[in-house]
Amino acid sequence: MTAVLQHPGYDEEKLQRVADQLPCRHGQVGLLLSLMGQPHQYSYPSIFIYGHRASGKSHVMQILLRELELPHATISCVECVSVALLFEQVLLSFFGCDAASLLPRSPSLSDFVRIYRQQCSQAPARQTRYIVMEKAEVLRDADVNLLPAVLRLQELVEDNVAVILLSEIVWDKFRPNTGCFEPLLLHFPDYSKGELLQILSQDRHPSYSAEFYSSYINLLLGVFYSVCRDLRELRHLAALNFSKFCEPLTQGKVKETDTHKLWRNIEPHLKKAMQTVYLREVSSLQWEQMQEKEDGALRGLSAHTHVELPYYSKFLLIAAYLASYNPARTDKRFFLKHHGKIKKTKFQKKNEKTSNHLLGPKPFPLDRLLAIFYSVVDSRVAPTASIFSQISSLVTLQLLTQVSHDDQLDAPKYKCAVSFDFICAISRTVNFDIVEYLYDFL
Repeated sequence: MTAVLQHPGYDEEKLQRVADQLPCRHGQVGLLLSLMGQPHQYSYPSIFIYGHRASGKSHVMQILLRELELPHATISCVECVSVALLFEQVLLSFFGCDAASLLPRSPSLSDFVRIYRQQCSQAPARQTRYIVMEKAEVLRDADVNLLPAVLRLQELVEDNVAVILLSEIVWDKFRPNTGCFEPLLLHFPDYSKGELLQILSQDRHPSYSAEFYSSYINLLLGVFYSVCRDLRELRHLAALNFSKFCEPLTQGKVKETDTHKLWRNIEPHLKKAMQTVYLREVSSLQWEQMQEKEDGALRGLSAHTHVELPYYSKFLLIAAYLASYNPARTDKRFFLKHHGKIKKTKFQKKNEKTSNHLLGPKPFPLDRLLAIFYSVVDSRVAPTASIFSQISSLVTLQLLTQVSHDDQLDAPKYKCAVSFDFICAISRTVNFDIVEYLYDFL
């Protein structure tokens, strides 16, 4: 049931339209209306709204100001690469292009305040003017006096104007060391699982019942909610996988009420899609084509695992994998071209009940890693600082794990932290057959 928003000074029909378009955010909308007051009243000079990505901050402000027909300027601080563009957009939204053209080529804050006050004297505000600044964290890198001035803009221009800052970080990371006017803080919490179910269920396909689409969203959230609570990403995933969910239904194999069979059909595809949450490595059309082909491993999904690694980092990762999963005594057989006559029985896996891959990666010293690396790389490489820095980068990326103490500088030990499928994808890009060098596959 839609909540009813009430506030003096605003038409009830407009408030109802706002409530219908903003499900699960009525508490925040009601608090915002209380802070904004009636249209002709002076509002609080500055409001700071913060919350995680896709928690509804920009959407709430856009719907609220548009439906209530309040004068406003919405500015993206990322798009405004200079202060001049920011000033120009504010003047353009409130007073038109003639006022914006009065700005000099490199305007200062005093130029903006002077022109704003001139325009206010000619066209005073009958309602509160609102300046909504998205991605406000960018202001921390601007001029030192810009953020304090923005927070006190109402006082500087002597006009009924309120500034609303939208950010993903808390106010404590904004506050200048020199102090500034403190805005009112309003937090937008993440959507709960029930709220996400309610919002995403509104996007149902017209060919199917609301109950059927709601059950699909419930299954989707059961898989993705633990790793992703971003409304936009979940909405994209829901639209992308719905056709696969409906496939048995369109083929006449099951009915809408047969949730168990529908789940068994969609479960492997949702688990594959988990590998690319947030990444967008392939377009939606390419993903659908890959789903239709069903070529097994969907290798394109793991493209991010190797495309962005430098050439020698790939060989370092391959060497680390071999060092983690091969016994040290087998290095001579695999990596020495003239290792002499070695009896095959020496390398037979006697009395071994489990493979090294089942036991997990084992630690190895740095010198062994470099020895294998220089053996497998297809060109002569000097042991430069670049090679050692790439090892540190692999540790930072959590592809390698350092298991020795930091003070053990002479012989640090590492473990390889990638899967077999991962390293196979890496090996294919450098034309290296890693299976031939693994002891478990002898």
